[in-house]
Amino acid sequence: MTNPLMQRLKAGKVCVNGWLTVPDAFVGEVMAQTGWDSLTIDLQHGLHDYRSLVSTLQALHGRPVTPLVRVPWNEPGIIGKVLDAGAWGVICPMVNTAEDAKALVDACLYTPQGARSNGPIRAGFYGVANSYQGIANANVLVLPQIETPEAVDNLEAILDTPGISGAYVGPSDLGLCMGLPPILDREEPEILAIYERVIAAVRQRGQIAGIQNNTPGYAARMGQMGFQILTVATDVNLMGFAAYQSVQATRGAIGELAAA
Repeated sequence: MTNPLMQRLKAGKVCVNGWLTVPDAFVGEVMAQTGWDSLTIDLQHGLHDYRSLVSTLQALHGRPVTPLVRVPWNEPGIIGKVLDAGAWGVICPMVNTAEDAKALVDACLYTPQGARSNGPIRAGFYGVANSYQGIANANVLVLPQIETPEAVDNLEAILDTPGISGAYVGPSDLGLCMGLPPILDREEPEILAIYERVIAAVRQRGQIAGIQNNTPGYAARMGQMGFQILTVATDVNLMGFAAYQSVQATRGAIGELAAA
């Protein structure tokens, strides 16, 4: 078995990525049936812990989505555990230098490309007769988050690190570190220029770029710009927005009936 998302990205297609913050496998199971290409379980700012991560990966298994994980930090212990549990890719925050990128690759890939320890307790299900180790390095997405001015300054060196799959932009932290509000769907010219630089750099290297978005319209615009992994909102935001719309629509209809 190979990473279906990897194949889609290599073909130049866009991936619509969902974001899981609620530490409940049923939420992941429901999200997995709504058309996403991939779902990212968030261990950094989401409410997931390792136990809920594993339960969610089990719920996603066999569904038509590729499971990714954003780890809480660039630390080999947790990176190895999420990959052993069955993640097909790692999004890692605050990778600011080539040294950081090398540490990330080492944690994600087996020798000789990296230094990942052997023990794919669930990921081994993806292989046949202990074959997972033979396919893992070519199928695990390794995505450093570019979310500080230092990371932007070192962008090319980060991407030139063997084993790196591309870059994933974190607009909130990037803006915050530049003295701007910590928001998504940004319009500042200096931020948009960074996006263009990221896209040009990954294209030059045959890599991919992803970005966090708040709305479908802005995500589509980023896809047109050249980003291939388009994260749209989170499970919490989507649930809250749908609930708000339902409440307001019902109140509006009641008002119309009362007026009649």
